[in-house]
Amino acid sequence: MICLAISALIAYGLYTLTAVENNVLIVSSSFICFATTLTMAIGASYDTPRTTTNIRTLATSFFVVLLILNFSFVFLQVSNPTYIISVGIIMCLFLIAFYGIKRANQ
Repeated sequence: MICLAISALIAYGLYTLTAVENNVLIVSSSFICFATTLTMAIGASYDTPRTTTNIRTLATSFFVVLLILNFSFVFLQVSNPTYIISVGIIMCLFLIAFYGIKRANQ
């Protein structure tokens, strides 16, 4: 629950900073990305402590990368396709790494 509240507040902060017409796209996608990574970083627990630590470290790293990326995209006012492709690639990399760690029980 805390993860969703933090994600919503960050997304609202991006909304107030966005001066372009695609602010709904930025807010909705940033909320989904932040909620996904923060849930894995704060609210998730797994079978072994090692797996939990690895996934939390991975999720926190990707959260910071996505935070920097979203704030830079707000100030640079990039186009919609550029934003969707870059955030989508980063989220796919996160999900692939998450799946690899979870599958290996590392």
